[in-house]
Amino acid sequence: MAPRAYWKGSLKLSLVSCPVALYPASTSAEKTRFHMINTETGNRLKQQMVDSETGDVVEGDQKGRGYELKKGEYVEIEKEELEAVQIESNHTIDIDSFVPRDEIDKRYLNNPYYIVPDGKAGIDAFAVIRDAMKDQDRVALARIVLTNREHVIAIEPLGKGLLGTTLRYPYELRDEDSYFDDIKNPRISKDMIELAGHILDTKAAHFDPSKFKDEYENALKALVRRKASGKPIKATPREEKPDNVINLMDALKQSLKGKSAAKRRTSAPASRRAPQRRAARKAHRSAARARKAG
Repeated sequence: MAPRAYWKGSLKLSLVSCPVALYPASTSAEKTRFHMINTETGNRLKQQMVDSETGDVVEGDQKGRGYELKKGEYVEIEKEELEAVQIESNHTIDIDSFVPRDEIDKRYLNNPYYIVPDGKAGIDAFAVIRDAMKDQDRVALARIVLTNREHVIAIEPLGKGLLGTTLRYPYELRDEDSYFDDIKNPRISKDMIELAGHILDTKAAHFDPSKFKDEYENALKALVRRKASGKPIKATPREEKPDNVINLMDALKQSLKGKSAAKRRTSAPASRRAPQRRAARKAHRSAARARKAG
């Protein structure tokens, strides 16, 4: 059964448009989740909305949306009034511009979506927009309304489809100067930087998300399985942090030495096994000669 589309509308580039559907590209369905339960009965707990002043439980037909004008004073906004805020991006992804991929600050990236043609009618227009972007190696910036909010969305080719990633607005990002201004700029020797560079070289790799392991998630699953089977749970003692101040140059040298030793260990066994194999073959031949002589 095909997944249900998260959003349906049109993708528009100038006078060219085509019907498309959006599907979330990420999921948290595999994450281990816990429910709140009554520890005496084992039953699941149910949350209720309660009036902050009276303490009364509020039923579904009494719930509404309100914007806080000042402390404790709200203006109520009806559902119909929200729906009346119609803008073009409610049903259309209208491409505004195309920008170089490397100009998009990664801090702005939010949620990814797969964009696919919705039906056969606009497949040609979809392919034209997708392939034009491939040739230009640029990312399209457009606007879309999701969950009653307008988002800027960055669109780029991905295989036979398109990848759309919603972007944060500037007001949603915190200014890095508030966090970085107090960082000191100590004088670091060239030798230290070169040593650190060598350590980086030993850890050089290619991006391979298949190697990502969620150790905490695996530990949670193991905990649940062990608990469900009635086995005791043992707490793993935490490693104590060293109190002594470590000399930075010594730490760099030890790190590099540790990497070199690890490499030697991976290559050494083959050479060590060779004499062992020769000794075994020699012993086998001696035993064979003894049997033949007897």
